[in-house]
Amino acid sequence: MSEAELAERQLLGKPMPTDRLRGWLVAGFFALVGGFIRLQNLGYPTDKGAPVFDEKHYAPQAWEMLRNGGYEDNPAYELTVHPPLSKQLIAAGEWLFGYNGWGWRFTAALVGALMILLIVRIARRLTRSTLLGAVAGVLLICDGLSHVQSRMAMLDIYLAFFVLLAFGCLLLDRDQMRTRLATAVREGWADESLFGPRLGFRWWRFAAGVSLGLACGSKWSGIFFVAAFGLMTVIWDATARRSAGVARPWLGTLVRDVLPALWALLLVPILVYLATWWSWFASETAIDRHLAEAAGHDGWYDVFPTALRSLWQYSGNVLNFHENLSTPVKDQHPWESKPWTWPMGLRPMLYHYNGSTVGCGEDRCVSATMLIGTPAMWWLALPMLAWGLWRMFGRLDWRYAAVVVAYLTGLLPWFTNLDRQMYFFYATPMAAFLVLGLVLVLGQILGGAREGRERRGTGLLVVALYLGLVVANFVWLWPVLNADSITEGHWQAELWLPSWR
Repeated sequence: MSEAELAERQLLGKPMPTDRLRGWLVAGFFALVGGFIRLQNLGYPTDKGAPVFDEKHYAPQAWEMLRNGGYEDNPAYELTVHPPLSKQLIAAGEWLFGYNGWGWRFTAALVGALMILLIVRIARRLTRSTLLGAVAGVLLICDGLSHVQSRMAMLDIYLAFFVLLAFGCLLLDRDQMRTRLATAVREGWADESLFGPRLGFRWWRFAAGVSLGLACGSKWSGIFFVAAFGLMTVIWDATARRSAGVARPWLGTLVRDVLPALWALLLVPILVYLATWWSWFASETAIDRHLAEAAGHDGWYDVFPTALRSLWQYSGNVLNFHENLSTPVKDQHPWESKPWTWPMGLRPMLYHYNGSTVGCGEDRCVSATMLIGTPAMWWLALPMLAWGLWRMFGRLDWRYAAVVVAYLTGLLPWFTNLDRQMYFFYATPMAAFLVLGLVLVLGQILGGAREGRERRGTGLLVVALYLGLVVANFVWLWPVLNADSITEGHWQAELWLPSWR
């Protein structure tokens, strides 16, 4: 094999499966199944017809947006502390179904189903296996955290969706860019410059930038993924140029790729984020819309239009709110948690509890909605992370590296301000990457097509048994994920750990 052929093979890696139609059918099937499960009894529970837990903030604000033309009311107090996009998406469901549980939760359930479609396709691309794509679909369907957040009028499921969409776009960009480099190698012009060839406009990277802007427009924590994914794609560019035989791959990446990456993954997200504020800019009465005019001109940003300055000052007030969002040590929120508890879901959240319902066959029945990550998955998070780090640094496995970086991006930034009030639902974007990490491990257990028949059969049995365990665990948790009426004894049996109480 010639050097050019070897370089082309290294660039392209393992080919995608040839069952393209079946791949889409599998993804569509699991999305439909997951959507049906997410939509079951979606309008329940409510608090006597009103939203529950933090839905009390976002469902009314979304309804205000419908009345006002896209922006919230301007109350005397400043408690509008998140970007508008997620609330506008909630408002779309309320426009369809009215101000009720179905209305304010419908788009969350829809987005949750679309995440299942995405993860099947993403896992298939990562592993080059339609079977493992299906495994990813089963795992995400059966994740308790993803299930509950897909049935709540809260913001985090929208953030998780757009982050996962951006991740998938970057995987497509990586494959497309390597295909272009392989073509350059095959045709003999990859090494015409010390920096390597120009790769042209990269539409999938642009789409990733749009998705990241929408993530930030859903919740500010999307900015962490802007930084992490931007760095990750630049490293992918450099290693691809090295595989193509470019004489100065890192310098070539700096010269050829960094500025386009900054445009696609920094400037585009900023512009898209600003675009999500369209209704705020177009209004005259939105909260703090004319704050810069009232505050005067005394900042370095005076060169910008007053509307942008008002948004900047308003955002500063919101940032101050979030940085100082804490509870006294002697009066903490009963379901507050810290990020070191999130990987294993050691401190879930109680969204709804009614200890005097009927329908369970006894005098006293319990109806509760608890945010619990399915233990058969979440209790393997630390072993998955440890194995992923070993594969990332010990074997330079880019697939594990991508998943580990995305997973840790959802976790590590929260350690920077541990005094802040935090909750388990902040881990929502981590769930999809936990699934992908588990799928990569299961892929190694399953073995490749070249493995012996006995080895492959044993691996398939292990994977099937594990999936059965996850499904059984999800079914067991179903009553407390969906506020079914159960006996007090059953309720206590669902609380496996002391920290769950």
